[in-house]
Formats: sequence, structure tokens, C-alpha cells
Amino acid sequence: MMATVNKLVTGAALLLLAGCATNTPQKIYTWGDYQESVYDYYTNKTSPQEQIASLQKLIETSRASSKPVPPGVHAQLGMLYSNTGNRELAMAEFNAEKTQYPESASYINFLTTKK
Repeated sequence: MMATVNKLVTGAALLLLAGCATNTPQKIYTWGDYQESVYDYYTNKTSPQEQIASLQKLIETSRASSKPVPPGVHAQLGMLYSNTGNRELAMAEFNAEKTQYPESASYINFLTTKK
């Protein structure tokens, strides 16, 4: 009788603990290969156009998965557009960064008044 009670208590405890377990937390952002891509760009392994394409793909992937574009992506894309002479697209990306992440406004303002 006591062995049966111990088994029932142990089983109930295991079920209780299993109910408390959480799944892997959901990630807020979809980063993809962002780190590797930026590293490759700054170590001259990829061209600005390749970096632009990589960031555009990341933005599309984020939107397709209904997740926000990670912080800094629009700013990085804006700097790339600025460096390649496309000021209009650069400003659009800088404004997108400020809109999505208002705390970045002072940094973005610094970038846009730099040149």
C-alpha cells in the first residue's frame, strides 16, 4: 500500500514539475546571418552591394515572420546607401530606424549631420 502511495506522489510531483517547465523563449528578432554579414563587410570580404542585399533579405525575413526588424539594421543600411551615393534611400532608412527605435534618434541625427 505504501509503495503505491509513493508511486502516486512521485508521479504527481513529476507531472507538476513538467507543467512548470517552459518552452524555449521566443526570440523577439530574426537576426539571420547579420553578424557574419556585417563582419564580412567590415573585413572587406564583401562589397557594399552584397551587404545591402543581405540586409534587405534580413528585413524581408523579419517582416515575413511578423517580427520587428532588429535594431540597427535600418541604420546600417542607411550608412551603406549613403556611402554608395544614394542619399534618398539612406535618409529613408535612417528615418525608419528612428521611427522604429526612437531611442536611436540622437545617433541617427549624428549620422545624418555628419556629411
